[in-house]
Amino acid sequence: MKIRKEMNIKIITRSKRHFTPDNFLLKIESFSLLSKSWLEYKSDFFEAGGYKWRLSLYPKGIKKNVVNCHISLYLTITETEELPLGWEVNASFKLFVFDQIRDEYLTVQDAGGGAIRRFNDINSKWGFAKFLPLDTFNDASQGYLVNNCCVFGAEVFVHERSVKRQCLSFIEKPDNSTLTWKIERFSTLNEEYYFSQEFTVGDSKWLLIVYPKGDSFVKKKAISVCFCSCNCDLSEPKVFAKYKLRIRDQIKGKHKETITEYWFPSSDGWRHSEFLLLKDLNNASKGFLVNDTVIVEAEIIKMSTLK
Repeated sequence: MKIRKEMNIKIITRSKRHFTPDNFLLKIESFSLLSKSWLEYKSDFFEAGGYKWRLSLYPKGIKKNVVNCHISLYLTITETEELPLGWEVNASFKLFVFDQIRDEYLTVQDAGGGAIRRFNDINSKWGFAKFLPLDTFNDASQGYLVNNCCVFGAEVFVHERSVKRQCLSFIEKPDNSTLTWKIERFSTLNEEYYFSQEFTVGDSKWLLIVYPKGDSFVKKKAISVCFCSCNCDLSEPKVFAKYKLRIRDQIKGKHKETITEYWFPSSDGWRHSEFLLLKDLNNASKGFLVNDTVIVEAEIIKMSTLK
């Protein structure tokens, strides 16, 4: 057993065991695609001790653009809105990563068998900034990343409940991934915003919202465009998409484009308020408005699936 100090002077232990974590397993396929982003991945929730929890994974470490050289992994208590004022939950926990070659789990916990941590409104997340060195994780002989697949786990010692399993995977360039929306009689539109038809990519449904004269931030200055997920629970951000939005230049092909990546809640999206200035739209030489028609497109470049 090795004992190391975290940067915040927290002493942790790492040990090996063969039996499966009691509360939660998170399998990630196509991990290399997830690891290209600095974004935090929040798992689906699981229950332990009468409360709901989730794992928060930082594939490049918790601090963006800071050389950490470690995977960071944290445990977060969720759905605390209904708890009484001044609530707190005391729990010890273990976090895991599976060695797929030796069929055993690397166990990471506070020293001394797992310190009791107080979860409350101020500290709803506890874990390890230096959960596992990246060079160790990426070394195929260590068994943690095999065929671009890895498995993390958690045990929360409030009260043992049944295990919930989740599998996250990613698809690059999915089939039928482009929505083309031709908006005719554009100059006559007088509502604040308009919805496109829904389009389905994989198991997810998406749509566009266009504000012809801009949203509240850029009123009468620019067209605003919002890309939305339609079919995941608003309280559970768990659909990732890297996507391209464009308004087509119908004359010279010099389209107005942007690429964004985002973890989507339901019926919500990433709004691009100042997507195209109205002065450029109304400039006939730029080709964005032809025969009083504007063509808006959304193209999904990469997306997640969850089982």
